Amino acid sequence: MNRLDPKKQAQVVAALVEGNSIRATVRMTGVAKNTIAKLLIELGAACSDYMDKALVNLSCQRVQCDEIWSFVGAKQKNVTPALRAKGHAGDVWTWVAMDADTKLICSWMVGKRNWATAQEFAMDIRKRLANRVQLTSDGLRWYFHAISYAFGDDIDYGVLKKIYAPTQSEGRYSPPECIACNKKEMIGDPDPAHISTSYIERQNLTMRMSMRRFTRLTNAFSKKLENHIASIAIHYMHYNFCRIHQTLRVTPAMAAGVTDRLWAIEDLIRLVA
Repeated sequence: MNRLDPKKQAQVVAALVEGNSIRATVRMTGVAKNTIAKLLIELGAACSDYMDKALVNLSCQRVQCDEIWSFVGAKQKNVTPALRAKGHAGDVWTWVAMDADTKLICSWMVGKRNWATAQEFAMDIRKRLANRVQLTSDGLRWYFHAISYAFGDDIDYGVLKKIYAPTQSEGRYSPPECIACNKKEMIGDPDPAHISTSYIERQNLTMRMSMRRFTRLTNAFSKKLENHIASIAIHYMHYNFCRIHQTLRVTPAMAAGVTDRLWAIEDLIRLVA
């Protein structure tokens, strides 16, 4: 990877952040698969480290949280002893917190869908904020205790719980119909008009469209957890700093005051020491 010139590295990263798989990127750029994988790991670590330092003292007003499912190696029910012996295999959840106004991804975490990850995620959100915020999550039961633990009473927290119709028989993968949404004030005094998860759910779609390994019903899923996490780090770095939001007309990082300029992919490459 050290012998790969910056222009070629930028071509590789540009292909990856636009939703191409590693093999497709090999065909498009002519760069070897192992070289791309090494660049992915090193750049992912650099992006993760930069965001950890830069995304602090954020003056967010409204934050929305959600989790998005994926898997490494195989779905949880299909994990074999051989796969387990190679390292992590099975379901993986990405926990995401988004500023509803600037669309900045202010916190994200990869882990299990359990109490321990929820608590760690809530603590990470707390350390990035400079002021009291209104936070909304879905009805996942671990959120309330995790947010209570991290914020105490210094938050306005509401839950949006969606009610779905019974699954119909027309197709296994047909999404159930949402027939109602229940809003509930949990901590503090959240504004009911802003108890919403619309923006973070739209961000989930952006995530699945921008990373090939999140595409459903394909063989493009992640084979290694390390690669999975690195890919997510690069995606969020590109989304926050390089990609102009169609509504805001600036990047989320610019809207949030984290940076005063539009980053290019070449700027991401320079993060790798």
